[in-house]
Amino acid sequence: MRYVAFIHKDPGSDYGVSFPDFPGCISAGSTVDEAVANAIEALSGHVAVMVADGDEIPPPRALDGVLADPEFAEEREGATYVYVPLIRERGAWIRVNVSMDSGLVEAIDAAAKQRGLTRSAFLAAAARKEIEAAA
Repeated sequence: MRYVAFIHKDPGSDYGVSFPDFPGCISAGSTVDEAVANAIEALSGHVAVMVADGDEIPPPRALDGVLADPEFAEEREGATYVYVPLIRERGAWIRVNVSMDSGLVEAIDAAAKQRGLTRSAFLAAAARKEIEAAA
């Protein structure tokens, strides 16, 4: 799932990020990339608190829906938009069965060993990195 985020930059300040679907969920960074990376973490943490409080997580809205919503007219002014992925940490690992070319598995295992990781940890980190890079 990806949620629309507004990115603002006032002169002499860091880039600020806010989420129309999650009032109060904000983040910042000295560069756009840092602001988006921090926003991914902020969104995940915000949703974890909502879940713990028993709050319902809103479904992501399309950018057109956010842009048409008069409630966010002021917040949209001067903003840049980006989709931020929601990666929910659930604290539970599950076993999955995947099929890959044996040469790729060998390369994965070698890269994981070089980094002191298990195959699973390496694949999870690679998947997270890919998902976050698409933001």
